[in-house]
Amino acid sequence: MFKAGVAGAGVFGGYHAGKYASLPGVRLAAVYDHDLAQAQAMAQRFGAEAFDDLDGFLAAVDLVTLATPADTHGPIGLKALAAGRHLYVEKPLAMAVAEGRALVEAARAAGRALACGHQERVVFSAMGLFDLPERPVRIEAVRRGLPSPRCREVSCVTDVMIHDLDLALVLAGGPAVGAQAGGSYDEVVAEVDFGGGLSGRFEASRIAERRERTMRVEFPSGAVEIDFLAPSFENRTSFALDAAFAETPAGRDPLGTSVAAFVAAAQGRGRPTVTGEEGAAALELALQVEAAASF
Repeated sequence: MFKAGVAGAGVFGGYHAGKYASLPGVRLAAVYDHDLAQAQAMAQRFGAEAFDDLDGFLAAVDLVTLATPADTHGPIGLKALAAGRHLYVEKPLAMAVAEGRALVEAARAAGRALACGHQERVVFSAMGLFDLPERPVRIEAVRRGLPSPRCREVSCVTDVMIHDLDLALVLAGGPAVGAQAGGSYDEVVAEVDFGGGLSGRFEASRIAERRERTMRVEFPSGAVEIDFLAPSFENRTSFALDAAFAETPAGRDPLGTSVAAFVAAAQGRGRPTVTGEEGAAALELALQVEAAASF
């Protein structure tokens, strides 16, 4: 029985706690937050122990989800790995390229699973978009959200756009070769060159009047247009995609699927949905876009 812990007793921490509490072979043992009252409130819901002491929290668990602010992911993550804990980090993996690489190296040295929370990967897998025989030639993504006080430690690129950048990296099969961007901390438009004839346009906003999450993936033989909010897609290719993906177990619960894959990896069965290396690659591209935007 693996003892799971969640660091960060906010909204997303609560989601992770619920997934651990429902998985076989795992017990939600501990919740950590610098605000002990908040940790206690969440821990009580799931019959776990509350901590405001990080060392005590890490001693009580075998694996950890980091749902704390992004600027704590590096320091807390490194401490968790040094303590021998398997680690799931909500996106972004870290705040800087060197910090992300340090997490990857620490996990490798400790022989521990390191996962990053890009759940849209689960949705794409459920559709069948990662199994197509053609490489795309153009990706156009829009991800807009309403104003919120959350996640102010990161820009809209590392908070919002990074999901689409991660998906594009998988579809491209390799790193980007260049990026141009413009905008502000809360609203950015980027053009990314992935080489080999593939380019992408990415729009992200945290100050929009309505929510929008769409992607158009153009292949030599046609295009697929995805609405992540519906969720649904229009398939104008000859490829066999799963139109009922939203009713599959993965389509209904992308986070649960991702957490279950992380637990299986910690147990030596398979790999996380998004590895630490892949999380670091998405972070690196997001920071490249930020640098190009020069805000």
